[in-house]
Amino acid sequence: MRKDRAASEELYALIRPVVKAKTVLELATGTGLIAKHIVNAAAHIEATDASAEMILEAKRDNQSAKLHFSVQDMFRLPYADKSFDVVIVSNALHIVPQPEKALDEIRRVLKDGGVLIAPTFTHAGNSFSGKVKAFFMKLVGFPLNSRWSSADYLAFLRQNGWTVRKSAVLKASFPLTYAECVKPAV
Repeated sequence: MRKDRAASEELYALIRPVVKAKTVLELATGTGLIAKHIVNAAAHIEATDASAEMILEAKRDNQSAKLHFSVQDMFRLPYADKSFDVVIVSNALHIVPQPEKALDEIRRVLKDGGVLIAPTFTHAGNSFSGKVKAFFMKLVGFPLNSRWSSADYLAFLRQNGWTVRKSAVLKASFPLTYAECVKPAV
């Protein structure tokens, strides 16, 4: 847990300068931990999740008028084209079917030159203990549709039209590959 807490703090520190005074969309927010830890830096955050239960939990202790939670489907977002300066999707692309379709929808709502922040657990090549943890995550409802190594994940983002401008592997229970990508101006 201490290793995961340190990785989370490192993640927030990487994200805060990127979202400074920006309009942000977070997909798959879960209980809203990332949004709550970065909201003071951002101008406004729309934090969404497909689960109504997660959004209820996220709303419970939200103290910021700059942070709005709602239930949304990341494959069919209700926002206008080019609405956000930054889109965050953390630890979701490896569990959703057809992550490239999620990236297409993110591209649609992100402004030209906007930033996609997509930290994702990268399981491939894990140790035996990592594989055991992944197995138990699947049992409790977190299936892994994509098992990427860090290099494979970054290649996946590039193959889907994103320019990776910064990446790092954070040490947690599972390796977490932080990817910061720019949407090319068209």
